[in-house]
Amino acid sequence: MPRILGVDIPREKRIEAALPYLYGIGPTRSRKILDEANIDYNRRAKDLSDEEVARLTNIIQNNYIIEGDLRREVTQNIRRHMDIGTYRGLRHRRGLPVRGQRTKTNARTRKGKKSGGIGKIIKSS
Repeated sequence: MPRILGVDIPREKRIEAALPYLYGIGPTRSRKILDEANIDYNRRAKDLSDEEVARLTNIIQNNYIIEGDLRREVTQNIRRHMDIGTYRGLRHRRGLPVRGQRTKTNARTRKGKKSGGIGKIIKSS
């Protein structure tokens, strides 16, 4: 299993589909990195030589923020919004949708399971 920057990428997948297993690399960035490294998209991860894996690692390390550094940066940005009291920060603090979605209905992913509310009281009497 090839290991790039501390992450094992799947051996059997095409390298174009295996690179997005790294946090911070999506399909488009994966293709861009492979073009830079001069590696065919359709090669399997297990077929890469050590030199090609080293080339990929070098390109990713020098040009992109990924994995732990990116996660830390995102967390710090959220914490900064919460500290300075922006609207986005307040939404994060309350666990509500941050990007303008409706909350009267839906938003269950952020709000959690329904708590019952007034309807439950009426039905039980």
